[in-house]
Amino acid sequence: MNLVDVVNQEHLTKTADAYPDFRPGDTVSVHTRIKEGDKSRIQVFKGVCIGIKARGKINGSFRVRKTSSGIGVEKVFPFHSPNVEKVVIDQKGKTRRSKLYYLRDRSGKSARIAIDYDQKRK
Repeated sequence: MNLVDVVNQEHLTKTADAYPDFRPGDTVSVHTRIKEGDKSRIQVFKGVCIGIKARGKINGSFRVRKTSSGIGVEKVFPFHSPNVEKVVIDQKGKTRRSKLYYLRDRSGKSARIAIDYDQKRK
């Protein structure tokens, strides 16, 4: 192993392996640790996963989008961030794409993702 691999192994978090197998289109709740001054608390960000990049690698991340007060909000969460406590799948979505960036231009009923009632995923 070279020096880069050694440093990457030190920065991997164990919680990333415990995340459920979610995909783009799934509605997820991401529990993040927020630090305010000397106190810290857990804040939940619930939205639709619109993209996953490099799952399982040190630079992997996933993007979650929600609409708050009529304004679209997106957050990018690294898989190996120590601030991400857990990820919970609220609803499975049925999509045919791996990146759902078209949801940025839509609102209302056209921004909905069909629910995947067939839980037999590959």
